[in-house]
Amino acid sequence: MNQLNNVRPRLMMMNEEQIQETHNNVLKVLSETGVRVDSPAILQMLEWKLGLKSQDCIIKFPQEIVEDAISSAPKTIDIYDRRGGHKLKLGEDRLRFGVGVTALFYQNPFDETLDIFKRENFRDLVRLGSSLKYYDVISTVGIIRDVPEEMTDLYGSLEHIANTTKPLVLLVSDENKFHEVMQMFEMLHGDLGSKPFIIPYFNPVSPLVMNAGTVDKMKNAIERGLPIIFSNYSMAGASTPLTPAGTLTLLMAELLAGLVISQTIKKGASILLGMLPVYFDMRTMLNFYDPQSILISVACSEMMNHYGIPHCSTSGSGTGWGMDLIAADTYWMNTLALLLSHGHLAPFIGDSLGSKSISPTTFVHTHEIIDQALRLHAGFQLDDVNSAVDEIAKVGPGKNFLKSPSTMRNYKSGYYISNVYPHYSMEKWQEAGAPPAHQVLREQTQDLMASSSAPDDHDEFIQKGEQFIKKHEV
Repeated sequence: MNQLNNVRPRLMMMNEEQIQETHNNVLKVLSETGVRVDSPAILQMLEWKLGLKSQDCIIKFPQEIVEDAISSAPKTIDIYDRRGGHKLKLGEDRLRFGVGVTALFYQNPFDETLDIFKRENFRDLVRLGSSLKYYDVISTVGIIRDVPEEMTDLYGSLEHIANTTKPLVLLVSDENKFHEVMQMFEMLHGDLGSKPFIIPYFNPVSPLVMNAGTVDKMKNAIERGLPIIFSNYSMAGASTPLTPAGTLTLLMAELLAGLVISQTIKKGASILLGMLPVYFDMRTMLNFYDPQSILISVACSEMMNHYGIPHCSTSGSGTGWGMDLIAADTYWMNTLALLLSHGHLAPFIGDSLGSKSISPTTFVHTHEIIDQALRLHAGFQLDDVNSAVDEIAKVGPGKNFLKSPSTMRNYKSGYYISNVYPHYSMEKWQEAGAPPAHQVLREQTQDLMASSSAPDDHDEFIQKGEQFIKKHEV
């Protein structure tokens, strides 16, 4: 494909002057307000290596230290699958997608009713996400609640690694279990850092707190040679200013503080930075994605593009009461906006009801959204062959293009055909019993889940992993 003749849609928010103004505001926060670092070991390391002094655990980063961290962070990150095959080059590639969130409840694909999240749900969702081609990574999909509470991260992580060979985005809810999860993965797989397929996910506590659990786990992962995601979560009007610019400034300051910490732990450590900028409704005490949340995330992607640092974006998840019209609106808006900007990874598709539940029907419908959004993002070829001027002249007025060269070349791929929703005419829809779209989605999801299989080494991983877990039970 000749890229010179490819016309593609683009989305741009800030010009260079506005990017620089944002950067200057962030530097001012870091150098004058600073961040609180709750880990004594990490705080001591920062003081010693950077020649800084803290007061009441608050440390301030001057401009030159921040700029040095930006310049030392890798511009791209190579990600592999569990078998060692190269899959992604984050920072250079288009936006990639993943499923998962640390949900407490599971919405079944039969009627979307809720139940506590169980080990079998973890298994089934990982396999489903792995079977859908536009999901490039599988994130932690829930917090298992039918095992002893202190073991949930170990059992969940075991199901995570055993049921897919795709790259994993790993969330460990109990900070004290992260090292044991890493040990289990090393026991099952061997070295994790040479061809990394695991990307641990960490987040600070807004506003401006680098909590001990986060930075200590960062050090553990970085020393193992793993790339990491450092992402923050706002509730505008509560943990960040209500204005979009204020939220962007504060969250960017936290991200660059995390960057400084990562590069101080190990210069050249691979890191993705991003934010989940939600709003907080003080009337209902609920958090939600607003259209301006998407704008803030796009602005963050532009800042990361300016710095040359891979960006981890919001996935538009959490909104809706399952896979419904509310969720579809947010997923479409988020997917398209981030594809048309500078996003590199959106790893948390599938949750609803304020991120407390997760639904397999959301996996399947959002996969359809991604399929269509990728077609829009790809644009089209504008050249002599595709413009078909000679073909139009040959057919002439009043005839048709059913057998023309452009039709014969492109009829199989020239337009979008859903893998879930049939292209029914009114008559065909009536003949099929006038099914509502949500019924078709649920039936397709059930079929996909029934046909999604495990990797051939699944049983071996489960057996060895369970033996490891039994040795570590309290």
